Amino acid sequence: MRTALYVPGDRPDLLAKALGGTADELIVDLEDAVPVAAKERTRRDVAAWLRTLPARRPFVSVRINPGEPGHADVREIAGPGLDGLCVAKTESAAELDALDAVLTAAGADGLPVVPLLESAAAVLAAPAIARAPRVVRLQLGEADLTADLGVTPGPDESELLWARSQVVAAGAAAGLEPPIGPVSTEFRDLEAFRATTLRLKRLGFHGRACIHPAQLAVVAEVFTPTPAELDRARALLARYETGLAAGSGVFVGDDGRMVDEAVIRAARRLLAH
Repeated sequence: MRTALYVPGDRPDLLAKALGGTADELIVDLEDAVPVAAKERTRRDVAAWLRTLPARRPFVSVRINPGEPGHADVREIAGPGLDGLCVAKTESAAELDALDAVLTAAGADGLPVVPLLESAAAVLAAPAIARAPRVVRLQLGEADLTADLGVTPGPDESELLWARSQVVAAGAAAGLEPPIGPVSTEFRDLEAFRATTLRLKRLGFHGRACIHPAQLAVVAEVFTPTPAELDRARALLARYETGLAAGSGVFVGDDGRMVDEAVIRAARRLLAH
């Protein structure tokens, strides 16, 4: 999942457009994008929409509300067409234990869950949350997080580095898929958006959530390996296998740097991604 596009659940026009777009994943929002007065109706409408989805389509997740309202969301939407859940404002592993019981009762065996960590407490609990039932990756929600922390990110967003690194490390330690990056409200200055996306890639994120279709092409480009990168990774693997057959697990690459198992792991990851 390199590109994930948030779509308001109460906008059937945008849902139809996004379904035919380029995003790898659609995250249908039942939480912040939907007014409180419209939540029950939107939940029913999204459940009906899910049942109409064609077989060839993006991966479709739904961002559910936190707590008991989210359980009500699940009871309505669980079934055909639902590929995964994004759980807003997750604070603890215990919340995901309770959600797992609701999903099991709804017959949603094996449905993957992505917790959204949107507070300081959630980020500090990331190692435990990462090991909760059904969790396949973690995701940061930085709008609420910055408000909770009382920080104002500058152009390089260094104020959020610790939280981003915590989430990447917690997911890796639990053996999860790498996280996708948090959303940005910047969709007009795409060069600025590209710069922040590149920073997320260097930190260990393997994709990014988007709020506007204009962002998708930038994210796809940043997180798609170039032919030259793939060729180099294949060449490294070939030389490594040859070296192992000759009794050596280390060699010097064409750039003069030592290549060992750690470098090869990165090459394998690139080819698998």
